[in-house]
Amino acid sequence: MKFRGYVRPDGRVGIRNHIAVIPASVCASTVAARIAEQVEGAISLPNQHGCAQIGPDLEITARTLAGLGTNPNVAAVLVIGLGCESVQAERLHEEIAKSGKRVESLVIQKCGGTLKAQEQGLRIARAISQEVAMMTREEVDLSNLVLALECGGSDTTSGLAANPVHGYVSDKLIGLGGTSILSETTELIGAEHVLARRAVSKEVADKLFEIVRACEAKANAMGVDMRGSQPTPGNIQGGLTTIEEKSLGCIYKGGTSPLEGVLDYGERAPGKGLYVMDTPGQDIESITGMVAGGSQIVIFTTGRGSPTGFPLAPVIKITGNPKTYVMMEENIDINAGAIIDGVESIPEVGERVFAEILQVCNGKLTKAEALKHMEFGIYKLTSTF
Repeated sequence: MKFRGYVRPDGRVGIRNHIAVIPASVCASTVAARIAEQVEGAISLPNQHGCAQIGPDLEITARTLAGLGTNPNVAAVLVIGLGCESVQAERLHEEIAKSGKRVESLVIQKCGGTLKAQEQGLRIARAISQEVAMMTREEVDLSNLVLALECGGSDTTSGLAANPVHGYVSDKLIGLGGTSILSETTELIGAEHVLARRAVSKEVADKLFEIVRACEAKANAMGVDMRGSQPTPGNIQGGLTTIEEKSLGCIYKGGTSPLEGVLDYGERAPGKGLYVMDTPGQDIESITGMVAGGSQIVIFTTGRGSPTGFPLAPVIKITGNPKTYVMMEENIDINAGAIIDGVESIPEVGERVFAEILQVCNGKLTKAEALKHMEFGIYKLTSTF
C-alpha cells in the first residue's frame, strides 16, 4: 500500500513539509514565534524549558527538541538560542543536522539583542521557505509510517468502541510493515500484566513493569495512591470509576500485535511493530514525546470531546460517543459512535479510519489542522533549579 510523501535525506518520509523554528529555551521563545509568524510554512515551538534544568529533565528537553527537529514532517530547521541556557543552540543544531536536512541557528546574545536576531532570523527563514516550497511528494510504501496512538477526555465508549478501532488500525498498519506507538504510562496501571503477556521477551516485559512501578512510585511520593481511584474529573463524569478500568480500555489502542519494546520519552523506535513509550497521561505532553520519537501522524480517541492538535503532526480525532460527535463535530473527524448505535462493526469503522489516515498522509487537513490547533508541551520530571 502506498502514499505520497516527502523523502528526507535520512530515508524517513514526511507527510507534511514544515519549517520548524525551535527555541533552545524559554528565553528564545518570543523571538522564535515572531520569526515563524512572518514566514510561510514556518512553525515555532515555544516552550518553558531549556534553562535551569539538570540531570534527567535536561536530557529529556534536549532529546525532545532534537527529536522534533529531526521528525520527517520537518523539512528544515532554524534553532534560536539566547546564549547562556542549559540547552545550547549550537549543540541542538549539531544533533538535528545529523538527519541531513538543512539546519540554521543563531544566538540572540551574539546578534546584539532580540530585534537584530529577529531581523537576521527572518532573512534566514525566508530563504529556507523558498527552498522548502520547491520540495515535492513522491510515492512511498506505507511501511514508512509511524503512528502515534493517543486518547483523552475518555468515557465508557472509549474502551468499548473508539479504542478497539485504534487497535484494529494499529494491527493493520503493523501487518503492512509499519510502526505504532502506544503511550500514557499512567493509563497502563492495573493492566500492565495484560499487555506484558504480548512482550516479545522477558526483558521487554520487565521494562514495561519497571516504568509502571516508577510512575506509581512518583505518585506515592506525593501522597497519592493511583490504584482503585480515578483522579480525572472528566473521566469520572464519563462513567470511568477507577484507573484500572481506564487502563483496560486504554490498552485496546495497541491492538493484538506483539510488544516489540519500551521506549523512553522522545526516543525513536529501533524497528517496526508495536512499541510503548513512557509518557505521562497528559495528552499534549504524550503526543509531543511520540512525535519527537518520529511519529508523523496521530490518531486520538475522545469520548467527552477534545480539540487537541499538534504543531508538526496531523491529529485525527475519533469519538465512540455519538452524542459527543453531534456536539463537537467541528473538532472530531470520525464518528465511531456508529458502533455503539449498532450500525457499524469495529472493523468497518477501522477501515474508515484507515482510509482517512491515507488521505491525511496524502495532504488532506484534519479538522485540528484546519482550525490551527497547535497544542504543545514537553514532559517535565521535577521542579526547575
